[in-house]
Amino acid sequence: LHRYCFVVTLGYLSFCQVTRAYVFDYGMYSADFTGPMMVITQKITSLAFEIHDGLMKREEHLKPSQKYLAVRKMPSLLEYLSYNCNFMGILAGPTCSYNDYIAFIEGRWYEPKHLESNGKENGKFKQSDPSPKRDVIQKVCTCALALMVYLVIYTICPTDRVIDDTFMASNPFYIQVLYLYISMLALRPKYYFVWTLADAINNAAGFGFNGYNADGTPKWDRISNLRILNIEFATSFKMFLDNWNIQTALWLKRVCYERCPYNPTAATFLLSAIWHGVYPGYYLTFITGIVVTMAARAVRHNVRQHFLGSATLKLIYDVITWFSTQMAICYTVVPFVLLAVGPSLKFYSSWYCCIHLICLLLVLVLPVKSRRTKQQEQPSSIHASEQNCLSSPDNNWLLDPHTAL
Repeated sequence: LHRYCFVVTLGYLSFCQVTRAYVFDYGMYSADFTGPMMVITQKITSLAFEIHDGLMKREEHLKPSQKYLAVRKMPSLLEYLSYNCNFMGILAGPTCSYNDYIAFIEGRWYEPKHLESNGKENGKFKQSDPSPKRDVIQKVCTCALALMVYLVIYTICPTDRVIDDTFMASNPFYIQVLYLYISMLALRPKYYFVWTLADAINNAAGFGFNGYNADGTPKWDRISNLRILNIEFATSFKMFLDNWNIQTALWLKRVCYERCPYNPTAATFLLSAIWHGVYPGYYLTFITGIVVTMAARAVRHNVRQHFLGSATLKLIYDVITWFSTQMAICYTVVPFVLLAVGPSLKFYSSWYCCIHLICLLLVLVLPVKSRRTKQQEQPSSIHASEQNCLSSPDNNWLLDPHTAL
């Protein structure tokens, strides 16, 4: 039934996205009825798999993260509707596990982490009940700053100008590259605003406590959807993905990547494209993402170790990989913004499909061990990374520990 639930729910979401995109208003890219449905689709399918793991699978067949998430009692109708339609996450999420949500509703959410950390940080700190006030204020201020940056800078530097004939004819290529970076830098705050505000709403309601920092202050990042500084200073494709839309990435991991027997990376990118919608630009973005991911894996396996001999070489490597990552992200995401096939292909052709060709060349030339072989060679490290799934949402799952650029 969990598989039927997955197919029916995703199929109905796709049907609604088709009607919105092609029946109501093609090109309308705004908050609409399919936005909340995308979040509910994640929750319905996640819960279906968690119930299957809890009621139908043996304990020894579950991974550590699946044991933690497994639901061992069928939810009541009230619990089911509360989880899917609660006011905190109905519009923009973020998605959370059913067990975490029920523990919050029943007042058990903060107790394990509170007792685990309370008074144990070198005996210096004795925490009272955690308060989200400081984090909520900080996140609301971040929202205001992100919204201001988006409304001011992106208005001046819209992404669709990169395919304007006059702009391309009157500016050298390096100016076009710089403009694309600034445009994407100004576009991302739109997502920062939405996800940070959603996180602040949950925190204000008391949901999202994740233990304490070393200085004794409470952490409220359990269901956070992004880490802005890690995104902007990412030195690898993997690091960017690990910190962007975190809860959706975890959903993709739990329902697809961990369970798909054949080519889970490609299947995960395909599922992500289907979930996002039916615009062709989404599929061009995620297909390109597969190629970039494979190239990143090849580069890390064959190049990185040569730059670890000194701090200077490591700094040079970090600068090069930061620039490469930002260019790869900007290049990959343009169709996601332009939506249609024609403008997207026009952009790629204006860049002579250079990043596609470079990535394909790297994949063909540089040898990479298979994921299965790497797991056989390093069983202890793989087991350790699985154990980390129990305590941290930022799992290195999409590219595994050896695939970053």
